[in-house]
Amino acid sequence: MKNYNILLVHSDQHRYDCVGVNGHPLVQTPNMDRLAAEGVNFNHAFCPLPMCVPERNSLLTGTWPLVNGCIFNYDAEVFHPVRKDLPTFSGLLDQAGYYLGYVGKWHVHPRLGPLDFHFHDYISESEYFPWRKEQNLPDQPQDNHWFGQTDPHIKPEQSCLAWEADNVINLLEKHTSADQPFFIRWDPVEPHLPNRVPEPYASMYPPENISPWPGFDEKFTNKPYIQQQQLRTWKIDDWTWDDWAPIVGRYLGEISLLDAQLGRVLDALERLGAADNTLVIYTSDHGDMCGSHRMIDKHFIMYDDVVRVPLIMRWPGRLPAGETCDEFVCHSIDMARTFCEAAGVETPETFAGQSLSALAYGKAESTRQDIFATYHGNQFGLYSQRMVRDRRWKYIWNASAEDELYDLENDPGELHNLAQNSDCAGQLRRLRLRLVEWMEDTDDTLLNVWTRPQIEEGRKI
Repeated sequence: MKNYNILLVHSDQHRYDCVGVNGHPLVQTPNMDRLAAEGVNFNHAFCPLPMCVPERNSLLTGTWPLVNGCIFNYDAEVFHPVRKDLPTFSGLLDQAGYYLGYVGKWHVHPRLGPLDFHFHDYISESEYFPWRKEQNLPDQPQDNHWFGQTDPHIKPEQSCLAWEADNVINLLEKHTSADQPFFIRWDPVEPHLPNRVPEPYASMYPPENISPWPGFDEKFTNKPYIQQQQLRTWKIDDWTWDDWAPIVGRYLGEISLLDAQLGRVLDALERLGAADNTLVIYTSDHGDMCGSHRMIDKHFIMYDDVVRVPLIMRWPGRLPAGETCDEFVCHSIDMARTFCEAAGVETPETFAGQSLSALAYGKAESTRQDIFATYHGNQFGLYSQRMVRDRRWKYIWNASAEDELYDLENDPGELHNLAQNSDCAGQLRRLRLRLVEWMEDTDDTLLNVWTRPQIEEGRKI
């Protein structure tokens, strides 16, 4: 089998709906749209756990977080690194003779870096800041803390995104003509908050032109207490859309700046004659509330704002161009298997995903009827959640709070919790039993003699 080069662009906290091709009315992403026009846009891709470290470990090992053992970020009340006995896609590609290069955010292990996981070169995003000083550029402004602001000290070509794209292009230039195939991974920390954006991107989306998210008008009726507490903790409980719109504008501006740098990388791939032999994937580890449900960041919730992600894949000769795949994708787990497929190496039994190319072609044996995600707590303490979502319905089991049930067809903003609505009792029971089935399949230790009756018999307040 032919060994394809692989280029993965894996950003941080990019909402599914903030890509032009995915229907956003304002955001300009011509290069992501171009990638979709030349490949396949997976419009039902979901992360296994909407937090950086667990998702990145699932990507590396092709396993669910509860299987690999990493279910928290480093700063959680409890942290456990990934299991050492699991094979990784990077190790398999290294054994297959691939060159592996990494640029950007790591956030996989607190002590071990990419070189400990078979990558040959690593250029961290932290190296941007010494570079910036060497260019006699002032530090990033931080007056507005996590809420971001304009960075008046740089031009777009001096941004961290442009600096990282420069390093990705350098790796492509060094390794495209080599005898060995390459796997090059670019993990921008953007568009994760805070968005400190240079002009003209900082002003590209005027606040008065930005409409509220479908889920913005949140009243928290029958919702878990922790959601309102998140607003109070961040001191945003009295914010209106006028407060949020400038923040959203900078978030969209950062996405357009990221898109412009992605375009430079894609152009370099073309210039080097490697585009036809390279699998290119653009995706993100998870989404961002960014004002939806009046909330910020991504914790203690399972809204589509954070669990659904963009996923676009171009694979010349292996995938059609300009297609949309509507199948459910567990993106990090499925990508690990797809990397092995592109490299022509046997996929380990531990890898739980499906081939993205099989999903794109709609093979019956590769389809899923629903998708799952988990959450276990972080910034405000431990808090266990399990989610099952199908085309219309989403059920969230909150082990220590009210359950949630949403009719996505009639309530795409997920504003109305129907878990206590007697008219929806049949759907609630169906999804609860489906969740138990999945928890059994994944050996979820939270399914025990106390919680099983709670879910199966509906013994919830």
